Amino acid sequence: MTRSSNGSVSVVAVRLVTLLAGAIGGTILLLAGCAPPPEEGVLAFVNGRQITKTEFETRWGELADATRARYEKEGGKRLFLDELITRELLMQEARKLGLDQNDAIRDRAQRYREQLILDELLKDRIKAKVELSKEELDAFYEQHANELLTPLKVQVSQMLLPNISAAKDLEKQVNQGGNFAKFAQRYSIDGKTKVKGGDLGPYRKGLVIPEVDAVIHTLKPGMISAPIKTDAGYYLVKISALDKEIIQADVAVRERLRQELLNEKRRKRFDGVIADIRAKAIIRLADASRYVADDVGTR
Repeated sequence: MTRSSNGSVSVVAVRLVTLLAGAIGGTILLLAGCAPPPEEGVLAFVNGRQITKTEFETRWGELADATRARYEKEGGKRLFLDELITRELLMQEARKLGLDQNDAIRDRAQRYREQLILDELLKDRIKAKVELSKEELDAFYEQHANELLTPLKVQVSQMLLPNISAAKDLEKQVNQGGNFAKFAQRYSIDGKTKVKGGDLGPYRKGLVIPEVDAVIHTLKPGMISAPIKTDAGYYLVKISALDKEIIQADVAVRERLRQELLNEKRRKRFDGVIADIRAKAIIRLADASRYVADDVGTR
């Protein structure tokens, strides 16, 4: 068999697995004794069993958008009907083997049915769409300020000099085209940053001491500050525009945080629904209480 034919077999197998994923649902209908009304439009008979237009359209509508698009590209609804027929033949073979009467499968089908019912109940109880206000989101971003860029969006470099003379001399040399990073590596007395040429990375809240922070907000990208006097010595600061990749990464972090807050709000609403239902219920633990208490105590 060629690689091409192997690929075709794999695609068909994947599709059949997808279709067979509905087997539990089909088993539920079988166990409930549901048969399609005879007046429905029938698209095919498979050993006497009808595949109706209603069943076909239901299953077609349940496909993911990407899967439906693939069918439309490769053969459309005719191909999908062929695979429904194959699925029905496999289901008939499974029934011949008595798999529809298998207790384990019946139990799994029941649990699946219960989960569908619970999903529908919760969907009904949590009808309102969960949304975030700007105030909620801004407050959450503030809690995670150390992970985010500020609106300033600049890269910060600094060097610390021991006296005003050295600071003014290096300020002049940088303004005349000297390399700030090389000067920082050579002359800065800030042991933490000199190895990196004074690079502090993207500006964030609390990145530098207050005296330096105040000056940063007065600079434009490419500018170097005048000497800034502090208890540690004299700072020179330079800012530059951030790379697009860094800005895009910040956008991704903000979206992650937004999803975290949204999920937390959804969880609280869910917990509220459960709490309301439990408040109206009468729950009493009998012998199980001792087992549960022992189990909790060992954790």
